[in-house]
Amino acid sequence: MWVRAQTGGVRYADRVDAGRVLAARLVQQRPVRPVVLGLPRGGVPVAAEVARALAAELDVVLVGKVGAPDSPELAVGAVGEGGVEVRAEHVLAMLRLSWSDLADTVARVRAEVAARAGRLRGGRPPRELTGRTAIVVDDGVATGATIEAAVRIVRGLGAERVVLAVPVAPAAVVRRLCEIADEVVCPTAPAEFTSVGQWYRDFTQVSESRVRELLGDRQGDEATGQVSF
Repeated sequence: MWVRAQTGGVRYADRVDAGRVLAARLVQQRPVRPVVLGLPRGGVPVAAEVARALAAELDVVLVGKVGAPDSPELAVGAVGEGGVEVRAEHVLAMLRLSWSDLADTVARVRAEVAARAGRLRGGRPPRELTGRTAIVVDDGVATGATIEAAVRIVRGLGAERVVLAVPVAPAAVVRRLCEIADEVVCPTAPAEFTSVGQWYRDFTQVSESRVRELLGDRQGDEATGQVSF
């Protein structure tokens, strides 16, 4: 396990700035045929900067949370594209539920993931991950539940190596994520953590239209063989 994190107080101007900081740490590796995967919506502007620096393909990784029947905010699992499922077995046991009890909810969430994928990619197919290095990027991590599911989903889609790159996350969460990713790159990993937004001067919400624009820009760069820095 290779972990690159520091406990300092690096703060970012915005998501583009955060992406460039991550890119500077990742560009030294120059992985062969990497795929950079941003978590919509806030992770995609960060991921776009990483993809530009690595001259890499850019895509999204979509995670749909499966909530408990009586407490939708309590995650009992997650689903992603390609039929991948992540189950929180300890939560299911605590609630005395089986995955089959949630069949209707799972089907609904899976349909929502598929619909969102169609909107964001504009009809383009997802990137092929089999045997490749997947760099999973978000704008920050609080509890780690969503990005943990994303890493597991990416592995389920065939990625050979998974690198998790986030600008900021609590130190305790970084240690946990090291158990599921091959490498974690996190420039700021404070012991005391309130929210992701506190580490940005500009943490404006990212729209779906902006995500589509960024994905389309990278598609155009790859088609022409040009990369903008």
